[in-house]
Amino acid sequence: MKALLLIDIQNDFLPGGALAVPEGDAIIPIVNKLQEQFDLVVATQDWHPENHKSFASNHTGKSAFEVIELQGLEQVLWPDHCLQGTNGAAFSEAVDMRKVEVIFRKGMSPEIDSYSGFYDNGHLKSTGLTDYLRSKEVTEVYLAGLAADYCVYFTAKDALQEGFKAFVIEDATRAISPEGFDKAKADIESKGGKLVQSHTIIK
Repeated sequence: MKALLLIDIQNDFLPGGALAVPEGDAIIPIVNKLQEQFDLVVATQDWHPENHKSFASNHTGKSAFEVIELQGLEQVLWPDHCLQGTNGAAFSEAVDMRKVEVIFRKGMSPEIDSYSGFYDNGHLKSTGLTDYLRSKEVTEVYLAGLAADYCVYFTAKDALQEGFKAFVIEDATRAISPEGFDKAKADIESKGGKLVQSHTIIK
């Protein structure tokens, strides 16, 4: 069984949002077409409390995009984004959510960030996505969403580590940094993942 994972297609990551990914909205028509090709579609949702320690605003004298250490891990400090219950955390109304069977929320612990849809960044706590996919007998996951060099990349890495075949649909994702995405792609491929284009999937 194949599953399509829609990663964080939320208003704050789209143009005009608090942490907008350049051209993030360009993926939405592709994502909507892709869903028709899959029997199982799952979404992830960044869902932060106001006191999240990945927010620069919660560190005196620090600015967005500075790097600190958090829980022994390198942590980029972000602008406040995807605050629980806000419009910024909501999925874009342009995304067709009718086929989405379940939504996995992440980033809820204020003490650690969570890029991956499977685990927080320290692998301290699982979201339950692995068990859910296994219960559906999924063996292959296809990833689309935002941002390519962070949440899509970390979700792909964890998918591979959990034993799934992972395919990043390159034209159905956008990156914060092109250089960061180049590194992410090389790492994904080195771990056995693949980069594909949507036209190879959409019939």
